[in-house]
Amino acid sequence: MHQATSCTSLDEVRQNIDRIDEALVALIAERGRYVKRAAAFKKTSDDVRAPQRVEQVIAKVRALATAQQANPDIAEQVYRAMIAGFVEAELAEHAALRAN
Repeated sequence: MHQATSCTSLDEVRQNIDRIDEALVALIAERGRYVKRAAAFKKTSDDVRAPQRVEQVIAKVRALATAQQANPDIAEQVYRAMIAGFVEAELAEHAALRAN
């Protein structure tokens, strides 16, 4: 694991941020593939929206952020935005599956 405190220049900090961004985007893409697959198992659009599940995920993410010494408010904001985007994509996938 890299330590931000060991960076000796802004360029080194930026290189590490770029490395992290690449890993995060790959993980978001993987998560998206699972979300798309989940649409096949849900019967209604309400099942896709699943507000109780969203709140379970948010609670889990806040706990994970705290355990990793990350800001739980930032983690929650990121996840709420990501989940909103994924719900829209899953609703479209769900509708397409139901149309076929």
